[in-house]
Amino acid sequence: MHRIAFVDSHTGGEPTRLLLAGFPDLGDGPLALRRARLLAEHDAWRRAAIGEPRGHEALVGAILVPPHEPGCAFGVIFVNDVGALGMCGHGLIGVVASLAHLGRLAPGAFRVDTPVGPVACALEQDGAVTFENVPSRVLRRDLALTVPGLGELRGELAWGGNGFLLIREPPLKLADGDPLALRAACLAIREALLAAGLGACEGLPIDHVELVARLGPGHYRNFVLCPGGAWDRSPCGTGTSALLASLAARGELEPERAVIVEGPTGSRFVARYRRRRRGASAAHHRPRPSHRGRRAALRAG
Repeated sequence: MHRIAFVDSHTGGEPTRLLLAGFPDLGDGPLALRRARLLAEHDAWRRAAIGEPRGHEALVGAILVPPHEPGCAFGVIFVNDVGALGMCGHGLIGVVASLAHLGRLAPGAFRVDTPVGPVACALEQDGAVTFENVPSRVLRRDLALTVPGLGELRGELAWGGNGFLLIREPPLKLADGDPLALRAACLAIREALLAAGLGACEGLPIDHVELVARLGPGHYRNFVLCPGGAWDRSPCGTGTSALLASLAARGELEPERAVIVEGPTGSRFVARYRRRRRGASAAHHRPRPSHRGRRAALRAG
């Protein structure tokens, strides 16, 4: 019987399954090409590892692979119940915490290769994990979208390692809101987005819907619908990056100023950004979402 070695963890309530061994060899080359090879030639393995009865729709898988980019400690390809992701913030935190749990990673700074580029990480002495994401940006502002049952909504398309439709004034209350009602609203919003022919922007897929409410100065709460039908239990690392790009582009957040982003379960990421380079557009930054605290990890498989 073939066996797949894995470790399950959660980051702020959102699960990650680190797939350590047993997957087919995806070859070498950039991780974006290896991700495409996985989906084209070995997708049954993804379905077996992530889907029911061994998994569920909210589970994100992280396939550990040799890096392609120089200077990276390892590479990781993120998958979910319907396909593959570009990056995954909560998943990366879970990967680092799981490798530390196994004694395969010591505290310190390092880089991780992903299909969208290298990501700088740090494992702190207390077990906390921080990372500096790939450059995030706003792709389109002032988007008007008519959604049956919700009326006209205004949002923007943003990239934070994955593509997001970001709605900063959601029609439903996020604080203590019903996740099933929020999920239904996000599904309707995504259907309207696809019907409008906006499933991609600048060649990037827009496959996440993020509702954001401001709770106070520097304090936000979000609800993220992931590809498929799962909603993110954590504040979503790439969604937080997309939000920072939006706040920076609107002049609502200065570089290096920390903000708190809460997910539906009340778990928090503390995030900030720095400018990508001198003279860069206000919409181009390197957000640095982080989440402090120890993650639970369980060996299985």
